Amino acid sequence: MTPVTQVTLIGVGGMARWHIRQMLKMPESTAIAVVCEPSEKQYAESCKLFAEAGLEPPPNQPNLDKLLQEYKDRLDAAFIITPHAYHHDQTAACMESGLDVLLEKPMVINAAEARSLINVRDRTGKLMVVAFPGSLSPRIRKAVQMYKNGELGKLQGISATAWQSWGENTVGTWRQQPEISGGGFLFDTGAHMLNTVVDLACEEFVEIAAWMDFNDRPVETESVVIGKLASGAMVTLHGAGETAPSCASDIYAFYSRAIMRTGIWGEKLELQGDAENVFFPVEVPASLGVWEQFLAVRNGQMANPCPPEVGLRMAKLYDAIKESSSKHGAVVKCG
Repeated sequence: MTPVTQVTLIGVGGMARWHIRQMLKMPESTAIAVVCEPSEKQYAESCKLFAEAGLEPPPNQPNLDKLLQEYKDRLDAAFIITPHAYHHDQTAACMESGLDVLLEKPMVINAAEARSLINVRDRTGKLMVVAFPGSLSPRIRKAVQMYKNGELGKLQGISATAWQSWGENTVGTWRQQPEISGGGFLFDTGAHMLNTVVDLACEEFVEIAAWMDFNDRPVETESVVIGKLASGAMVTLHGAGETAPSCASDIYAFYSRAIMRTGIWGEKLELQGDAENVFFPVEVPASLGVWEQFLAVRNGQMANPCPPEVGLRMAKLYDAIKESSSKHGAVVKCG
């Protein structure tokens, strides 16, 4: 029987509470031993979830250095769910203390930080997984497997859109502070789109042209990207962050023998074959989310589908998109 993983949550704000709800469904494999949250309000809100489950809330040590000194011998892993600018130092500290790490997306805010975390991973030998739901989704992994097995034919193009009432809903939050967020809608919710599209393509971009609109906000909220993959297949990406109340996505992948429809979080998977004119759902095993998939990697049940190299890939792509946009959509080489 696999022992229970003792984990600390670094950050227990709104996104963390979604993860906590899923983690509390896995008492046979997971124990949240301690949290690190500087906001008393956020900690109190998260404690309610434990009370609702009939559990004693974990203690809170708001200072990460003190937490690691006091608890590192009692912990197996850390799940880091904090604003983007804090990811690098917090992840490095946890791995240096001997903990495996699941890190919320986007991994870091630039390529230099990505390379640094890869070096820390290699030096410490600890597991690091980036919590991209797409990469960790059984649906996206099934789609990739079908493509690699030759079931779909040649990839000819991908069209992806993510939309959300992001601009209005994030006013006054750290997400619109570029020094903390690292970017706007395309780097936040849109990061899922960038990552999942490259996963589905099984290859990286070689050149892109991009346009961004800030809509009088401190960060971009509307983006359009046109790109070409190494194989020559073409991709369009649209990040619509100023729309009516919503948060949804669609990705269409066009192959010579099929059309695949999925979403940026791997929330669906449908297939239209070459002898059909309707989409049919593709059945995959159910999943409780990124923490469950992290445990499967940690326990040796599957290879790591989202190592820090994925974070580096994302950072380089976003840098190219920003460069092209700064040059009014000029074509930019990637990599």
